[in-house]
Amino acid sequence: MELAQRDLDYFARGEWQNPRFWQRFGGPPDFRGKQVLDVGCGHGSMVFYMAQAGAARAVGLDLNCRLITFAQTYLQQRQPQLAHQVHFLCQDLQDYPPDPVFDIIVSKDSFEHILDLPGMLAAMKQRLKPGGRVYAGFGPLYNSPFGDHGHARSRIPWRHLMLGEAGVLARARARWPQLTLHSLADLGLNGLSLAEYRRIFAASGLRIVDFQTNRSEKWLARLFALPARLPFLEEYFTFNIYVVLEKADDDIGYS
Repeated sequence: MELAQRDLDYFARGEWQNPRFWQRFGGPPDFRGKQVLDVGCGHGSMVFYMAQAGAARAVGLDLNCRLITFAQTYLQQRQPQLAHQVHFLCQDLQDYPPDPVFDIIVSKDSFEHILDLPGMLAAMKQRLKPGGRVYAGFGPLYNSPFGDHGHARSRIPWRHLMLGEAGVLARARARWPQLTLHSLADLGLNGLSLAEYRRIFAASGLRIVDFQTNRSEKWLARLFALPARLPFLEEYFTFNIYVVLEKADDDIGYS
């Protein structure tokens, strides 16, 4: 199989972004000898990053089988020396064996798309070793300036909130008339608010080790710093979340 240039370009973009992702957590964890999992791995660049950093086993899961095929082919053609460490599966985490085997679970730019986030966190918890951690960084949040991920086809900040869900869907239908769209879920967006994310993390049964917002090197983070501190504006000026969750040492992980 020949690797398409557009996929190689996207993979390279992921490689460029990975160090910045970890910088927003204050640096990467120690992957040496660890069992690690990337949920929503896409083209797989983060999985390779963790394997090259010394992970004993690095697994990538994604529901897009085309991207998993690319990752598997890239492994075979470009990184065969990692074949004993790296594994890619087109699979839902719910269908992955529930044994608590992973030290670290990573999710990059996916929590805003997961429709059943409480269920996903429960599945992650079940597959973590006691003391294991989840590192999730994601955005834009739906109520932030461009939280519709471009589906409203507008450069005006917060325009999707002015249009409402019906307006966003109408614009998306005009763009993709072949799709049947009934809700934001059909666009791959869960529409969760900042307050809802906080509530879901607090109820997950995982300890919140760190919770930070608006982590970015771009000017937008500096511009939003003040309004995001004001209770009545925080929801609309918070565009991303970087959270670390930990499973209790005495939690064996079975329900």
